[in-house]
Amino acid sequence: MSKLLPLLIALTGLAAGTGAGIMLRPAPEAAAGEGMEADHGAAPEKHEKAPEDVEFVKLNNQFVVPVVENGRVSALVVLALSLEVALGERANVYQLEPKLRDAFLQVLFDHANSGGFRGAFTTNTNMSALRMALTEMAQKVIGPTVSDVLIIDLVRQDT
Repeated sequence: MSKLLPLLIALTGLAAGTGAGIMLRPAPEAAAGEGMEADHGAAPEKHEKAPEDVEFVKLNNQFVVPVVENGRVSALVVLALSLEVALGERANVYQLEPKLRDAFLQVLFDHANSGGFRGAFTTNTNMSALRMALTEMAQKVIGPTVSDVLIIDLVRQDT
């Protein structure tokens, strides 16, 4: 009897888990085109541009940002950036690149001065804030044809 009780408990737990899994599983996906009427009140999904509608423009040179602590440069951060823009905007990006680089450097210096490149500087929260600030600045300089700024390379070298 002492060996039978653990076996019964295990089987009961397995059966209960299986039953709960079956009861709580999500409804199967509706076939394409079906169920559209039921979703008319739902919020529209955000669709990204199709890959053929965008192009990526890599900025020619890297950005070098000093990290200053106690009045001296304690590290250098080197970044390479690319822009996701509407198809056909490559020439416009390169034409405005000097102004864009100046604006990006200001964002990067502000980020460094607020401690953004200290400690665990590659956390998702920290990188998302930097990427968002760069994207907003790119849209101010170039316009709404910029949909994202991509951080291609990021290196910190302590001095």
